[in-house]
Amino acid sequence: MAIPKYHELMLPILKLFGDGKEHHRKEFDEILAKQFKLTDDELQIQIKSGQSQFISRVIWSMAFLKQGFLIEPVRRGYYLITSRGREILSKNLESIDGEMLMKLYPDLLEKKFWNSDLRDKSKPNTEVLQIDQTHSDATPEEIIDSSYWKLRELLKADLIEQVKKSSPVFFEKLVVDLLVAMGYGGSIEDAGSTTRLSNDEGIDGVIKEDILGLGNIYLQAKRYTEKSVGRPEIQAFVGALAGKKAKKGVFITTSTFASGATDYAKNIEYSIVLIDGEKLTDYMIDFGIGVSIKQTIEIKRLDTDYFDEE
Repeated sequence: MAIPKYHELMLPILKLFGDGKEHHRKEFDEILAKQFKLTDDELQIQIKSGQSQFISRVIWSMAFLKQGFLIEPVRRGYYLITSRGREILSKNLESIDGEMLMKLYPDLLEKKFWNSDLRDKSKPNTEVLQIDQTHSDATPEEIIDSSYWKLRELLKADLIEQVKKSSPVFFEKLVVDLLVAMGYGGSIEDAGSTTRLSNDEGIDGVIKEDILGLGNIYLQAKRYTEKSVGRPEIQAFVGALAGKKAKKGVFITTSTFASGATDYAKNIEYSIVLIDGEKLTDYMIDFGIGVSIKQTIEIKRLDTDYFDEE
């Protein structure tokens, strides 16, 4: 029997969660291997990164179950079936995949992980690639590109989950590390020495605007899980800036900003930058904070100039 595709593993994995207990992915590796009657040779097959192809597909299956709200993390590495997962099992389906889940639960279409609009939002003229999960009509380059954005959205979801679970002290360090990586503060030592831990669940501090310390930028951060930051919080931040006779500030949240907050920030004399959870994880990836490079792929094409003999 060939190694099962990731979507072929989704229902068997969900059934293993059906006992209602917490489980770690590694508990299922051997069970699934026996269930699909995989040989030792098949289990030794590796993908380019060096990881077992079978394990990689198990991990991706669980990623889809998690992003489809069929299982949920309860502690590091452990997951539990959700009410939606139990509902799927009660249907006695022969198989499940991403397309089926999107039809059953339209709310998934609102999540970028499931959205087929794979354009690079930073490039307005980028064409939209409508690529299904089998990529049957896609070129190899389109497959790589679409897979990159899918991987990025999955990484962002994992990042924001970790940030929300972090301590206030660690969140302070994260913000300082990020701003220094973006070119502010000069060095971690210089930047970090100017911050202080606040009395709430975020941080309040100040960081040098440049390596010479010619100006300061004041910071405030809120680690909210669901609550949006509203206009009152931004007004309070502006009041704090006024007390410092400062005009520049950065407000960071792990959630979102209400429209009243963004409108207010745009129409005042102060220079206020708002960074929500979406931007925060984008910046963390782009500036290498909390992430590491797993694999680098070079795509080369024919250099026609080299073969031009004229």
